[in-house]
Amino acid sequence: MSDTQTRIAEMVGKHKVFLFMKGTPQMPQCGFSHRSAGILTHLGAEFGSFDVLSDPEVRQGIKEFANWPTIPQLYVNGDFVGGSDIMMQMFENGELGALLNKED
Repeated sequence: MSDTQTRIAEMVGKHKVFLFMKGTPQMPQCGFSHRSAGILTHLGAEFGSFDVLSDPEVRQGIKEFANWPTIPQLYVNGDFVGGSDIMMQMFENGELGALLNKED
C-alpha cells in the first residue's frame, strides 16, 4: 500500500463517518460536496472530512482507494458508501439515517 493509500485508510479508520469532499463542511467548493455535507449535518451525524483540493495526491488516491471516480465519497464504519447521488437516494428512502444510527 502506498503512503497516500495508508494516509487515506488512517483517515477513514479514525471516524465512524468520514467524507472526502471539495472544500470543508462550512465552505464547500462544489454543489455535490455542499449537498453531501448538508445531508450529514441534517441527520445530525458527527463526521470527519478532508478537503481533497488541499492535497492532489489524496484527490487522486481516493479515487483508486474506493475504485470510484468522483468526489465526494462517504465512508461509514470504514466502508465506502457512495457519492453524492447515492447519499441523496439513501437519505430520501431512510437508509442513510438508519446506517448512521446503527450501533457498531
